[in-house]
Amino acid sequence: MFTGIVTDIGTIQRIEERGDRRVTIATAYDTAGIDLGASIACSGVCLTVVETGPGWFAVDVSGETVARTADAQWHEGRALNLERAMKLGDELGGHIVTGHVDGVAEVIAVEADGDSRRVQVRVPADLAPFVAQKGSVTIDGVSLTVNTVADAADGTVFAINLIPHTQSVTTLGTLVAGARVNVEIDVLARYLQRMEHYRGR
Repeated sequence: MFTGIVTDIGTIQRIEERGDRRVTIATAYDTAGIDLGASIACSGVCLTVVETGPGWFAVDVSGETVARTADAQWHEGRALNLERAMKLGDELGGHIVTGHVDGVAEVIAVEADGDSRRVQVRVPADLAPFVAQKGSVTIDGVSLTVNTVADAADGTVFAINLIPHTQSVTTLGTLVAGARVNVEIDVLARYLQRMEHYRGR
């Protein structure tokens, strides 16, 4: 489990195709303290550490994961938002995040709003019911609050606000219109939907 509070921006150093995709990521983490088998969220995707070295760790990314995440994510030189798994007793600064991407969304507009940036994101129709004003959403591993939601014939668009701090300590400061991002809905919304499904049976 994670909180959506990014603690490092890593960079993909190398990708090897070996059945699954072995991805080596440069990081500022003390990798001597990362156990093999540990979970690290990489731009919202929970991955298992399979190898470490000074200043880097490696993960295996399955074809299923590649197919269900933003298509531009798995390339050498790509910056990734990193978060290590939370420990019991850690401060829950964001919200409960599983690291299981629910879908890929498209950024349709980025506008200045004072020192902040207002980002509008169009979500797939199957995720639209789970995005609520003032609710939580995770974009590329970053816990954010939904400011507005607008449903239209061509899809549902929600807006989030990026304060300067978030822009500087995550990759979201570089978002532009047309970018595709990983989205995870609030886990509570998942359970509520499941309850509603059984209530209607």
